[in-house]
Amino acid sequence: MSVEVAAAPGRRRRVVVFGVLLAALVVAAFASLAIGTRTNPPSEVFAMLGGDREDAAGLIWDLRVPRTLVGLMVGVALGAAGAVAQQVTRNPLADPGLIGVASGAAFAVASAVALFDLTGPYSSVWFAFAGAAAAGAVAYGVGGRGRGGATPAKLALAGVAVSALLDAATGALVLSDPEALSRYRSWAVGSLTGRDTGQAWQFVPFVAAGLVLAFVMSPRFNALALGDDAATALGAQAGTTRALGALAVVLLTGTAVAAAGPVVFLGLAVPHIVGAFTGPDARLLIPASAIGGAVLLLSADVVGRVVARPTEVEVGVVTAFLGAPFLIALVKIGKLREHAR
Repeated sequence: MSVEVAAAPGRRRRVVVFGVLLAALVVAAFASLAIGTRTNPPSEVFAMLGGDREDAAGLIWDLRVPRTLVGLMVGVALGAAGAVAQQVTRNPLADPGLIGVASGAAFAVASAVALFDLTGPYSSVWFAFAGAAAAGAVAYGVGGRGRGGATPAKLALAGVAVSALLDAATGALVLSDPEALSRYRSWAVGSLTGRDTGQAWQFVPFVAAGLVLAFVMSPRFNALALGDDAATALGAQAGTTRALGALAVVLLTGTAVAAAGPVVFLGLAVPHIVGAFTGPDARLLIPASAIGGAVLLLSADVVGRVVARPTEVEVGVVTAFLGAPFLIALVKIGKLREHAR
């Protein structure tokens, strides 16, 4: 009985946390549908949701619904990918950008644009997967060499080095081709625009596959947090767990980069923010980070539409602008030590 009484507050807290996150997601999605160059009243948004496709409701359907869908998927993918990356590497600074996966996907997409004249996001997603996987494998291979194997610090340093190299190669590739640079430039800053509803739905299976894999592996991530020896003793083989976790990160990050370009900060920040309420349990942290990532990305996109009217600031710029002060605050209040494994 005492155990049940002690567990009840924890269950109530989890219900509250996920309830607040889902409510925030509804608000952010509604704001994304209502706010743009012109702010539409709620009646027009509800009319569109009710099936009206004429006049203002039709413009919302054609322009803002695809943008909101892409924002939802990219935010979910990057939030979950960041949580998985931090679990797999046992590094509180790990995110798809830091460990080289995002830069690998971006380089592969830039290569597709420059060499094969591929401009559609769906056709680029396979290149993004390949680039993300290759970059992650190189970073892990470099970080795993030497005494001690793939420690969190060595993985982070290897990821930074791989990212820097790939970013330089991407810049050299597109600067050598003015036409490719023109096509690549708007995508590279991170943008949710330029998609239709059909294109947005094409990314759903990839995000869903990455999420399912991450959720299924979450109990093993908890074991991995105790150390490789303890994880093996608990039946979670460390190497297999890391490999499947890396596959989930590749699926989620590759899809996000193909859909919206390299959006920074999200995968690092969201697990820390929601982890303050859910705790380190990966079974809670990963789904909470997925929802939180969607909330943050949609909110950043709405901010970008408002601050520079009648033009707008791309969502990748907004998230990058928020990234530096968050990192400073994170270090200052000691969250890195609290989340370190």
